[in-house]
Amino acid sequence: MFTGFPEETLQFFLDLRFHNNHQYFHENHERYQQDVREPFYEFINELAPYMKDIDPQMEVRPHKCLARIHRDTRFTKDKSPYRDHLWLLFRRAAEPREGSVNYWFELGPGRLGWGLGTWGENKPGMEAFRRKLAAQPRAVKDMIDDCQLRERGLIVEGRSFKRLEIPPSVPPYLHDWYRIRELYIVREDTKLQWMYDASLARRVLEDFQAMAPLYRLLRGAWDEAGVNQD
Repeated sequence: MFTGFPEETLQFFLDLRFHNNHQYFHENHERYQQDVREPFYEFINELAPYMKDIDPQMEVRPHKCLARIHRDTRFTKDKSPYRDHLWLLFRRAAEPREGSVNYWFELGPGRLGWGLGTWGENKPGMEAFRRKLAAQPRAVKDMIDDCQLRERGLIVEGRSFKRLEIPPSVPPYLHDWYRIRELYIVREDTKLQWMYDASLARRVLEDFQAMAPLYRLLRGAWDEAGVNQD
């Protein structure tokens, strides 16, 4: 049962930030398992049955949802072997992270956030989304309105096309949505102290459930485009 993240979670991240090497991590591996991995696993398990309600094909196994603390340093100037924060993703099982439509949660020193979106760009999926928007603007608006994003303190971020021809069927109030290049929605104004309380799971879940209509809209566009399908 999730009872909140302990203070030791952030302390481990801070210690690792200043001792970011293999020897230190090996010597403190039990701390990582107890103070970081286990609380994240408990958090994932708390949300898992509700995420399955949103999408029966959602991956909810903790070891598949939680990011690796080991960094891939092959293509970056920063050769630090470990992350000083962690995130988790709820996405379709067996679906690659890149370009996926997913729910995410992130925690580290000075950062607490969650939301919905895509990992990087997904051109075929967003093109399918725009076709849906142009063909059924009222239905799309209703699904977006059902999420009550602004009322919940959820904001739309991500890059947009500066010049993109918008079909006449798309009403002005959907122009910004039509121009989106890569879409993600984030919880605004989180407070780090929320991490210590069991109610954090409820806060995150309520937002995830509220965004379910938009998740299904994006998911439908991805499926239409054949994204991440064999």
